[in-house]
Amino acid sequence: MPTTHYRSCTLCEATCGVAIDVEGDQVISIRGDEQDPFSKGYICPKATALADLHTDPDRLRHPMIREGTRWRRASWDEAFELVGRKLRATRNAYGKHAVAVYQGNPTAHNLGLLTFGQMLLRTLGTKNLYSATSVDQLPHMLAALLMFGNQLLMTVPDIDRTDYMLILGGNPVVSNGSIMTAPDVRARLKAIRARGGTVVVVDPRRTETAEIADRHVFMKPGTDALFLLSIIQVLFAEQLVDLGRLKDCTDGVEDLRAICAGYAPETTAAATGVSAEEVTRIARELAGTKRAVVYGRVGMCVNEFGGIAGWLLYAVNALTAHLDEEGGMMLTSPAVDILPLAETLRVRGGFGRWKTRVRGLPEFGGELPIAALAEEIETPGDGQIHALITSAGNPVLSAPNGNRIEKALAKLDFMVSIDPYMNETTRHAHVILPPTSSLERSHYDLALFAYSVRNVAKYSDPLFERGPDARHDWEICMELMTRLGVPDGRVGRLLGRGARAVLGRLGPEALLDVALRTGPHKLSLRALREAPHGLDLGPLERRFPARLGTEDKRIRLAPREYRADLPRLEAALRRAPLSEGELVLIGRRHLRSNNSWMHNSQRLVKGKPRCTLIIHPDDAAARGLIAGDTIALRSKAGEVRAPIEISDEIMRGVVSLPHGWGHDREGVRLGVAREHAGVSANDVTEDTFVDPFSGMGALNGVRVAVEKVVERTIEEPLSVAPPVAQQVS
Repeated sequence: MPTTHYRSCTLCEATCGVAIDVEGDQVISIRGDEQDPFSKGYICPKATALADLHTDPDRLRHPMIREGTRWRRASWDEAFELVGRKLRATRNAYGKHAVAVYQGNPTAHNLGLLTFGQMLLRTLGTKNLYSATSVDQLPHMLAALLMFGNQLLMTVPDIDRTDYMLILGGNPVVSNGSIMTAPDVRARLKAIRARGGTVVVVDPRRTETAEIADRHVFMKPGTDALFLLSIIQVLFAEQLVDLGRLKDCTDGVEDLRAICAGYAPETTAAATGVSAEEVTRIARELAGTKRAVVYGRVGMCVNEFGGIAGWLLYAVNALTAHLDEEGGMMLTSPAVDILPLAETLRVRGGFGRWKTRVRGLPEFGGELPIAALAEEIETPGDGQIHALITSAGNPVLSAPNGNRIEKALAKLDFMVSIDPYMNETTRHAHVILPPTSSLERSHYDLALFAYSVRNVAKYSDPLFERGPDARHDWEICMELMTRLGVPDGRVGRLLGRGARAVLGRLGPEALLDVALRTGPHKLSLRALREAPHGLDLGPLERRFPARLGTEDKRIRLAPREYRADLPRLEAALRRAPLSEGELVLIGRRHLRSNNSWMHNSQRLVKGKPRCTLIIHPDDAAARGLIAGDTIALRSKAGEVRAPIEISDEIMRGVVSLPHGWGHDREGVRLGVAREHAGVSANDVTEDTFVDPFSGMGALNGVRVAVEKVVERTIEEPLSVAPPVAQQVS
């Protein structure tokens, strides 16, 4: 007889509850858990693919070692011995900074990697730490650090109680929220309108979210900061500024008044493409609605002024009395207080404490920008990267100028990947250490519950017993710590061999239980086990000023770091327009896709091809293009070919290509993904095109050219991947 198990889906940020029917070692069905107090039965198409990822024949179940051009299966002990020996040799020969680490997006969904994994990955002593943060949410975290005193104090929209929501560069109907853990965003947005509220989307594309909004406003890519400054200018000019109860703990109001004076809507309209009338209307609506919020996401972040935009987003919410207020931008009160936990795990805030060797890009939160990884491998000298550890990441497809990254990976002395797949990045490794599947390990959304639109908690034990030769990713990290003899210093003494052995027996659940018991709701792991559908801990609450991390418990509304970067933004107002025929590129995502690791499930990639370039009818006509044509998309970084879709959902002068595709590279062992390969948008993004202030990779706003592909008798490839190892079972 089938048995039903209740879990949270781990395939995006929504944390939807699922009911999984299991018979023996087989998943019979996956459906939404109607008793989950947060998602209430909602799931998106990705949830049903949990079983696909677990049973995927391409998922590695044993360590793999590459010898020359061939892969072979190895024992765990052999693989660990080789990794330990090679990484120790690299540290001894070149110093601790010669070993780099890259962590990918799935880390946020993994209790073991967020706890024990960080004990290895963040305590190697190297300055060369990288992650997906610098092509995702870094501007939000930087603003939280500089304005509120801690990088983890990112606020989230109180979407269930707001009456006006302005969305910049985000598509939460498709993403299911992002830095806004919220199942069924479509229903939540419709509820705003049903109670008489308003939803406005400002975006270069009429997205799926824009389709259900009250208004959609086209805006040129990368101009979010100018748009937000113009809103602030209207607020001051029309005496609409109101800081509410936070007035007495906020500094920098007059600085902002002076800063925005030169950014009247009439001044910025040509640069942003948003009329002065529309900017003024939005500013008045924000100020005139008691419960309102401005929310911005990836499109606002991944551009050359993403850092400033992240700051101004919080500033607009503060200036309209919508910061830390019901229906505005608020902090969660999660069952686990992540601030002391982060300090324990050495996930500490900081900005610009050191810089990259080659370009001088700034450190943030102990990490360097991923846009600098390739040059830090290529460039000789003290601190050059000679070895790399990747964990749950695929930077060849997810980071700017993926072609350059993969060529750089081939130059490493040694590379090890903690990953279940031989993908576009891990195929360059010398050793792959595959962890268990998500259904074979326990689950608690440590990171995502900290940015949830409602306070909730839910824990799940493993659904399946792991095989006798399987290892959890946190166990892999703990074993590597032992083999490497790290970390050094005080942490090394605390995490000696004996301590690691004890922690290994207890697992991350022991740390979770302590954190729950000492958290604001005084829960326990036992209490969560007794509530398999999860617990509703109530709506978001006011947390400022007590929660502020600044020494004086005051908000910095105009930090000096941002003010110093404003001349660069001012220069953008005088920038020459695009030349005739030139276009700019933006990304997009699909409901059935989440970065590069969702494309080996047949049910998620079936249907019409989704890796297409969307182009406006006028831009298509100017190039003699018709629907279905294959085009060459070119930039300074490279060239890809893709079929086109012609639609007025995209504004003139802008084209859109989704990210995470490009699975046809030699040596990739992803059978389904290779059949639906698409092309990688990051083969045409530029690692030299960044926000120099924050180090954020500018994936949006890249200047490109589009031309129809003319059929040739002999077709030459556009790019050739470097030789990689052959595959043997």
